[in-house]
Amino acid sequence: MIGIWALVAYTGAAPALGLPNLHNPFFLPSPGTVAKSLYNMFAHEGFAHDVWASTRRIGLGFLISAAIGIPLGIAIGSFRIVQAFFEPIIAAVRYMPASAFIPLLIIWFGIYEKEKIAVIFIGVFFPLTLLIADVSAGIPKELVNIAYTLGASRWQVFWRVLLPASWPGVLDNMRIGIGWAWTYLIVAELVAASSGIGHVILSASRFLQTDKIIAAIITIGILGLLTDALFRWLYWLLFPYSERVSR
Repeated sequence: MIGIWALVAYTGAAPALGLPNLHNPFFLPSPGTVAKSLYNMFAHEGFAHDVWASTRRIGLGFLISAAIGIPLGIAIGSFRIVQAFFEPIIAAVRYMPASAFIPLLIIWFGIYEKEKIAVIFIGVFFPLTLLIADVSAGIPKELVNIAYTLGASRWQVFWRVLLPASWPGVLDNMRIGIGWAWTYLIVAELVAASSGIGHVILSASRFLQTDKIIAAIITIGILGLLTDALFRWLYWLLFPYSERVSR
């Protein structure tokens, strides 16, 4: 992708590809220009503070989602009565876009940090809960039957069979969920944000600073890759017995 970007930006090949606007550096600044802008943003414009503000919002929103969604998802997948009560509601709200809740969240929480964290929570919690419920419900029946055959009670099966067998899938879905959290970042920082990567992107768009917009987007991508690598490492560290790790 960087090679194609450099080819288009440095050689003027955009018109031949049917993209005449990209020949103008205003529409597509070169990789060197974006790299220089990114350096200046960190060195002279306090961009590190914005990165930390966004990372903190992502972390809080995701952790609250996981803290509620993991036990609820496991309970939905393990107990029919919990499934009957919660799954229809969560499945319905999952299809509602998080951005549609922003006016309501502003009324409830104001325009400051709680509203932004709540947007990320809504975007992550409902699909994450259903994914974890699928993991819990998909535990091989053979494991459960063997435990019952050996004399385990229902609660022993839950605590010593279902939960340990669910954790690898839970962590795998948490890795997916943190990716959703990063995608909702800009939506969360649309309203009255004075800091954050989304704030930087919106400010740069007002002044038509395309190089800063691209630099901020690339920063989100790099941070997303780092969090994904962290979850991969945790999976390898905590579940060395997993088939996916061995492959």
